[in-house]
Amino acid sequence: MTEIALIGKKIGMTREFYKTGQSVPVTVLKIEKGRIIEVIDPKKRGYTAIQLGFGKIKNSKLTKAMKGFFTKKNTEPRKIIKELRVKNTENYKPGNEFGVEIFKDIKFVDIRSKTIGKGFAGAMKRHNFAGLRASHGVSISHRAHGSTGQNQDPGKVFKNKKMAGHMGDKLRTIQNIEIIKSDPENDLLFVKGSIPGSKNSEVLVKKASKNTSKLTMSEKIEAIEKLKKVPEKKKK
Repeated sequence: MTEIALIGKKIGMTREFYKTGQSVPVTVLKIEKGRIIEVIDPKKRGYTAIQLGFGKIKNSKLTKAMKGFFTKKNTEPRKIIKELRVKNTENYKPGNEFGVEIFKDIKFVDIRSKTIGKGFAGAMKRHNFAGLRASHGVSISHRAHGSTGQNQDPGKVFKNKKMAGHMGDKLRTIQNIEIIKSDPENDLLFVKGSIPGSKNSEVLVKKASKNTSKLTMSEKIEAIEKLKKVPEKKKK
């Protein structure tokens, strides 16, 4: 079940206290239950995948094509449809639902979400440029990015040149985020640290793609407790 990714909403941040007195900042995610709408067969499309539906939507807000799609699949309309690649489709059937419980035995997850949009930003803020000198004849261009082009040859500004422009509002994935705890009754997931995006922004949570040997917070605390219990060597 770990191949499945779930969509959630970033509620905000709080902190979790451990018995050792450590305080860990956590982000609270409200996870939507995903329902399998269609199982994609490799004979039809050349790959195995499942289509998951998230969230509710009114019939009046659907297009005719989507109304027909959900009627054909004999399922209630879903706001978001996500297609996820899986190795084999034996364990998945249309109508199956998945929630926070799929992350029960998982320690680390990857989270993808949209960063906060900063609007039009200058080169100093956007790319960490140093700017021009504060004195010695520099006139009204202290925060400018300086020259961007070359000489007569090539006589143009290359694409992807670091310049002022739209900053933020991009999809970013943060890897190996530790799950501190989960609350299946309220569909809440508590992950360590911060994640991109503003409050109520949509996030995609899936099992960490990399195999990490990092210790979790509970494992670290257990190790500290064990060290405390080891008696010190008697002085000669």
